[in-house]
Amino acid sequence: MLIITFNRLESLSGQIAGYTQLSHAFKAMGGPCSFHLYHDDPQALHLAIQLAEQEVLRLEKKYSRFLENSVISKINQSAGQHSMTVDAETQGLLNYSALCFEQSDGLFDITSGVLNKIWDFKAGKVPTQKSINACLKYVGFEKIQWDGESIFLPKGMQIDFGGVVKEFAADCALKVLKNAGVCSGLIDLAGDMTVLGSRPDSSPWLVGIRNPNQPDKAIVTLQMSAGAIATSGYYERYFIADGKRYCHIINPKTGWPVAHCATISIISDQCLVSGSVATIAMLKEGEAAEWLRDIEANFYMQDRYGSYYSSHGLSATGVAGL
Repeated sequence: MLIITFNRLESLSGQIAGYTQLSHAFKAMGGPCSFHLYHDDPQALHLAIQLAEQEVLRLEKKYSRFLENSVISKINQSAGQHSMTVDAETQGLLNYSALCFEQSDGLFDITSGVLNKIWDFKAGKVPTQKSINACLKYVGFEKIQWDGESIFLPKGMQIDFGGVVKEFAADCALKVLKNAGVCSGLIDLAGDMTVLGSRPDSSPWLVGIRNPNQPDKAIVTLQMSAGAIATSGYYERYFIADGKRYCHIINPKTGWPVAHCATISIISDQCLVSGSVATIAMLKEGEAAEWLRDIEANFYMQDRYGSYYSSHGLSATGVAGL
């Protein structure tokens, strides 16, 4: 999760350098979302916001595992019965998920959502190893049949785009806004952000990375005029049992939550890439920093012991330009 910081105090709507500024908040993808945009035509700005929100809601409706008629639900309902041919957009997300599975040595796995059935973070109860082992039988992207057009899941297996669809939606919303003539804006989908140009006065957007120990404060502030940023951390959804923290990011090979990294933020050209790399790094645990440097990622990371690692001169106290 990230924190937005503006260069100066402003109302939710106003003007800067002759451009109308408007912030629009709504709820989607399981969390608070917002657009912060500028345009020289107020009417066009309102239309752009409407179109971008509709795009985010379209993807939520299409891929939410909580909606019975979503593409994901229909795929899961077909498990063990028949293969299902999917549209080009879904093909792209499945191909990307397959690539992430391969590049992460099986750590990024869209079939691992079934583990959430035994890890109840509301109840705060640790499952038994026996129940974890039983659940792991239904985890493993290599077990599904995917030929690039149709997918078949063995009986009892499920897929979940929870690790990609919100980030993909942020990228899609940016495209919609750009096509609508918006040239200055920030899209925030529950902490996954894309940036469309600098502000009209040429100043960058300021984006703060939350301090995992004080989530209401920023530990690093970034100056962004383009690109995307996504963060994965152990402080958003978790419970503590017998003095040990259990977070919602679960290793699909062991069935147990990760524990080494407190927060990892990735900056790249696409929010989809930033989000998946951040998740993989969390799952890499103690190897995360070395792996991120090996792939030349632009990142900020802090482990549970308070040590931080970064690229491009990011520090735990300063402001970095990107």
